[in-house]
Amino acid sequence: MEESFSIELERLADEQLQDDDHAARRTRCERVCDIAVAGGISSGADYYYAAVVLLHGETPEEFATALHFARTASHQHDPRAWSVVAATWDRLLIAKRRPQRFGTQFIRVDGQWGLGPVDEHVSDAERAFYGVPPLWVQRKSAAALQRYEDT
Repeated sequence: MEESFSIELERLADEQLQDDDHAARRTRCERVCDIAVAGGISSGADYYYAAVVLLHGETPEEFATALHFARTASHQHDPRAWSVVAATWDRLLIAKRRPQRFGTQFIRVDGQWGLGPVDEHVSDAERAFYGVPPLWVQRKSAAALQRYEDT
C-alpha cells in the first residue's frame, strides 16, 4: 500500500531533521516540490511539514517556498508553524545577504559562531509572538555554541 502524501510529508520532515546527508536532503526537497505540484499539500500539518523540509534546503527559492508554506500552515491554525515562519524568513534574508529579522540563524563569520547582522527594529515582543527567544538569549546561545566548539 502506498503511503498518503500527508504521511510521506511527515516522514520527510522527520528525516530532514535527523539526517545531515547533503544528497538525501536535496532529494527530500525535490520530493516535497513534486508533492506540491501534484496537489498533495492541503492541511495545515501538510504545509508545516513541507516547510520544515524546505527550511533545510539550499536556495533562496526553496526558502521562499518554505516561508509561503509555513505562513499557510499558520493561517490554517497549526501553532507549530510560527517558529518555522521566523526561521525561514531569516534564512531567506541571509540568502539575499540582508540582516536577519528575528535572529534565529547561527552563522559562521571568520570561524566564529554568531548571528551576523540582525534587524534591531524587531522587538523581543515580536520575536516572542513567533516563538523566538529574545535577541540577547539568541546571542548567548551562539556564544555557547562557540565555547562548545572551542573545547
